[in-house]
Amino acid sequence: MERRALSPAFFFGTAWAYDFYMTVTTLMTADELLRMPRDGWRYQLVEGELQKMSPSGWEHIRVAAQIIGSLTTFLKSHPIGFVGASEGGFIIARNPDTVLAPDAVFVSAERNIDTSAFFDGPPDVAFEVVSPSDRYTEVEEKTMRWLNGGVRAVVIVDPRNRTVRVHRSSGITKISDTLSVDDVIPGWSLPLSEIFT
Repeated sequence: MERRALSPAFFFGTAWAYDFYMTVTTLMTADELLRMPRDGWRYQLVEGELQKMSPSGWEHIRVAAQIIGSLTTFLKSHPIGFVGASEGGFIIARNPDTVLAPDAVFVSAERNIDTSAFFDGPPDVAFEVVSPSDRYTEVEEKTMRWLNGGVRAVVIVDPRNRTVRVHRSSGITKISDTLSVDDVIPGWSLPLSEIFT
């Protein structure tokens, strides 16, 4: 939120004119973001600053759904965690607050919490699908935020280039045939041919 306040100019100790504006930024908290009325947009909070996100295109939605569907099917027979979609927020930093919402997410069973608020902490794996409107610098910045916030792996799926990368604090793995994150979701895999059908 931004408020503008007039700043008086002083001449020999007497206020006589207003000559410029001073900008004062009020940072938002995760609790304030959670209480915002629903208006049809998605939002995230980055270091206390509210960012509006445009709705996703069909390809983006379809790719995210493929990942979520595959994880859901796997977790029914291997109950090692939970899958979520882009509606959920994760608090990965406080004071100022950062709340991000990935396109798909995996949280291990031992870390799951029962809450109607944002998840306080990072997911184990964040899946981000690159939209045509996303700049690559924005994708890399968000990836670094996730990793700095404690996410074990960030999966970047780029439908435009038909590529998938798994980012960890130790480095990047380019996926050529089948996506898996065995160190976090043991036994799960998804062929790229199913993601990019």
